[in-house]
Amino acid sequence: MTGAPPAPDIGALLRELAPEVLAAMVRRYGEFGACDDAVQEAMLAAVAAWPARGIPESPKGWLLTVASRRLIDDVRSEHARRRREQDLAAAAAPLAPPEPGPDRDDSLSLLFLCCHPALSGPSQIALTLRAVGGLTTAEIGAAFLVPETTMAQRISRAKQAIRASGARFELPGPAERPARLGIVLHVLYLIFNEGYTATAGPGLTKPELSGEAIRLTRWLHRLLPQDPEVTGLLALMLLSDARRSARAGPDGSLIPLSEQDRSRWDRDQIAEGVALISAVLPAGQVGPYQVQAAIAAVHDEAESLAATDWPEILGLYQLLEQLAPGPMVSLNRAVAVAMVDGPAAGLDLLRALESDRRLAGHHRLHSTRAHLLEMSGDVAGAVAAYREAARRTTSLPERRYLTGLASRLAAGEKTPGGM
Repeated sequence: MTGAPPAPDIGALLRELAPEVLAAMVRRYGEFGACDDAVQEAMLAAVAAWPARGIPESPKGWLLTVASRRLIDDVRSEHARRRREQDLAAAAAPLAPPEPGPDRDDSLSLLFLCCHPALSGPSQIALTLRAVGGLTTAEIGAAFLVPETTMAQRISRAKQAIRASGARFELPGPAERPARLGIVLHVLYLIFNEGYTATAGPGLTKPELSGEAIRLTRWLHRLLPQDPEVTGLLALMLLSDARRSARAGPDGSLIPLSEQDRSRWDRDQIAEGVALISAVLPAGQVGPYQVQAAIAAVHDEAESLAATDWPEILGLYQLLEQLAPGPMVSLNRAVAVAMVDGPAAGLDLLRALESDRRLAGHHRLHSTRAHLLEMSGDVAGAVAAYREAARRTTSLPERRYLTGLASRLAAGEKTPGGM
């Protein structure tokens, strides 16, 4: 006798469908802000209705129908302009779920729309994370290290700018593409990172986000196979995602790189990622994503932590700091310096980062300091820093892990050596 199939995860399904439904609505009606509001209302209606009634046979069609009705009702209200009402009402015929062909991807068109030049760079990223990545405003704020209220205002202004710009819902032509591609790549990078290590919540990862980022980046690579940074970003994602199954225990607890069972790493993904970065690096147009992919490749090809080529990693971080300077890059370079020149050298670099407001309160600065203090033999300092890092993180698996490290060190036990 077989058991009943597991109940579908409505939340995960809605996250997957949200960008598809929004893309279809924007293609149909053209008003990004109004369509986004209507889709959000349809999602709330689904959350209320589906648990009791069951998921419809065509959940995407259901969402499109509800969102379309909400949009039409809104524009017919007494506050809507009559001309807009007539235009949208004329387009209100029954709407069937669109089926993109092999050479068309509405989600990617939505991605480029959100990266329209009329928006500032931060607004492009924030709006895309909301519309395509399905992240909450709080998660996006955490990615930018800004308060949730600030991010909500930024998204609202971005919607207004999209409307005022008259942007068309289509992939940009070759002349426009280079100016917008950098933001698109950064958005995909942030979406992947949120999936690889969730900024908040009970789970360590959000595979649906990292999977979507990989899917869209593969599509972009097929569109622009000769672009070195598109190739580098795809390689970076594959090389990082290859470790996902080994990064958490059966109970969801975090497993650091030093403790991971490397036999569980996805060797096919590693081989693909190494092949991609090996093919593009000799071209000579080196960019930040290629360098990060090369760093990931050095980690993935090492048989153990002890066998890792840390001098090579340090050299790559030094190059990355020249190409794309930032506090997180400097933080990672400090770890590499500690592995090559000793923890005291790494701690010296951390002291210089403490004055950077973007990083001073971040839990990763404190967890890195704890790791290096532990390496140097300062147990009391490491315990205090691990506890401070645990207090500041919003990820429950990271908090449990950091608290556990502090407790084990305080009790005189050896630890895996930090994150």
